[in-house]
Amino acid sequence: MPGTKVLIVDDDAAMRASLEEQLQLDEEFTTHVAGTAREALEKVKCDYFDIILLDIRLPDMDGLDACRLLRRNGISSPIIMLTCTDSDLALGLKAGANDCVSKPFRLGVLLARLRAHLSQHENTSAAVFVIGPYKFMPSPKILIDDSKNKKIRLTEKETSILQYLYRAGDKIVSRETLLGEVWDYNAGVTTHTLETHVYRLRQKIESDPSKARILVTEPGGYRLVT
Repeated sequence: MPGTKVLIVDDDAAMRASLEEQLQLDEEFTTHVAGTAREALEKVKCDYFDIILLDIRLPDMDGLDACRLLRRNGISSPIIMLTCTDSDLALGLKAGANDCVSKPFRLGVLLARLRAHLSQHENTSAAVFVIGPYKFMPSPKILIDDSKNKKIRLTEKETSILQYLYRAGDKIVSRETLLGEVWDYNAGVTTHTLETHVYRLRQKIESDPSKARILVTEPGGYRLVT
């Protein structure tokens, strides 16, 4: 499964390559790029992105107009505009961006903003993530399979398990780590508790729970596959 999917929209090839390289050093992110607003708009029609980095200066359209179009087209993912001046901040926010980062910026600052907005977005009713055939909506605690017109309600713990595994991307998450993150290192909770929740979750999401294809067991822990 891919990690957090970032769409980088910038006509500067060197900037795109640099951002791709630096973000991919952290296995948390997978990157996709577009050099024009038109290309970005086509990409979001075909794929879901967890967050979008959008340059304010694009060759075919003003980045502010591109941001407005993304919002009008129903894109609710966080958008961080890459701007030239601090004065662009108000314009970017008015156009629908969640944040603006002025060039040149330090990678650490950008990463902090990325993670903050991703975390905030996860807890909004608009947050939607793709897991296998399902659209996962953490806030209302549901999975939706549009092809079967099927809605699956999740418990709070099941939602937390899916959220943590989704954020881990392709990484295997150990039982101890997942137990600690979901149950907050409660000394009275054992791995058996986790295994019971995983079993019940598989009954809900797997077509054949005995042969899991979405929430799989790996040596050392669990992993989500899409």
